[in-house]
Amino acid sequence: MLHSLRKSLAVLPAALMFIASLSAAPAAQAQQPVAQPTPAPQTPAQRGQYLAQAGDCISCHTANGGVPFAGGYRLDTPFGALLAPNITPDPKTGIGLWSADQFYRAMHEGVNRHGQDMYPAMPYDFYTRITREDSDAIYAYLRTLAPVVNAVAINQLRFPFNQRWSMAVWRELYFTEGTFKPDASKPASWNRGAYLVEGLGHCSSCHSPRNALGGIEKDKAYTGASIDGWFALNLSSNLHTGLGSWTAADIATYLKTGAVPGKTTALGPMAEVVRNSTSHLTDADLAAMAEYLKSIPPNSSLRTGKPVPDPARAQAATLYMDHCGACHQAGGRGMPGVFPPLAGNPVVIAPDAANIVKVVLGGVPAQGKYIPMPGFASQLNDQQIADLANYVRISWGNQAAADVTAAAVEKLRGR
Repeated sequence: MLHSLRKSLAVLPAALMFIASLSAAPAAQAQQPVAQPTPAPQTPAQRGQYLAQAGDCISCHTANGGVPFAGGYRLDTPFGALLAPNITPDPKTGIGLWSADQFYRAMHEGVNRHGQDMYPAMPYDFYTRITREDSDAIYAYLRTLAPVVNAVAINQLRFPFNQRWSMAVWRELYFTEGTFKPDASKPASWNRGAYLVEGLGHCSSCHSPRNALGGIEKDKAYTGASIDGWFALNLSSNLHTGLGSWTAADIATYLKTGAVPGKTTALGPMAEVVRNSTSHLTDADLAAMAEYLKSIPPNSSLRTGKPVPDPARAQAATLYMDHCGACHQAGGRGMPGVFPPLAGNPVVIAPDAANIVKVVLGGVPAQGKYIPMPGFASQLNDQQIADLANYVRISWGNQAAADVTAAAVEKLRGR
């Protein structure tokens, strides 16, 4: 089950995964009940559907153009390819023979029905925090799905990653089993937000950089990370590259609609997370998540900008006015509710420029009140797009690194 940022999101342990990502975030331990999920439908299966949406299970367990939850989505990693399993109740190719106990063990311990350690693309290092009651509800929901016969191909990992014993090393280093334990000093709404963000939502799995073994770099948690050609943005309270200038209402609106006027829009994998997951959550749960996210201390991996030679900057300014200025305005302020600003936009000033390059290449569909943006892949060459990206990253008070190259653009064209 995932997130996201997620199909796309999962970098290394993505190479060690089966659903979403990984992590190592705060708040976990002895089992205690958390504020009851909102809403509280009549049956466990109905609650389970809501919780499965909160966990974004469908995104990783659905192949492109495939039947929902029938698996087959391919996740390419530095160690080879992982294919998400079929989690419909088909007894031969899905989880039809799994018991509720076995399902909970997978969620809580990262061990499959056959007693094997699972690859952490299945974000069990986050799901370990959810309660047994919520795990059983998700299981009940999955049992209501129509069984789909879909024998997913085996993972294509190179040695030693194709050996399950290698997961024991990863688990020893990066996995701590334990159900979420509420912080008694915090209000119930904050604890509910922490439960969703650090558990089912597994936000840190995509929004935190990882080391060479796929473990979260704890000192840089929530500062953003590169995921499958995109950059998952900084979620800390940093004023420049994070959510420091956002209100809790801004965050809730973003999670609900994928856009915040005057701020930014959801792109790539995050747009998918909004579509498949957060847009289905209740206002109360979104407010709780926003409250928790606003409490994350400021942190940043921002690289400072560097001067661009005057001739190159002049050429880039002309490109901007010819192709972007009419909508985003000469001062990069955009038009409220119609075209997003580029000045101070976290997508523009992120440490990794992949998002802005991919936006220029492929455009953006309509998000919230914002109208669609066309792509310029066929109109501008790699150097022109690099110059344009660098220009917006250092203009109007933006202080990101102007280090996009034509080679980097060429590489992103194919992703």
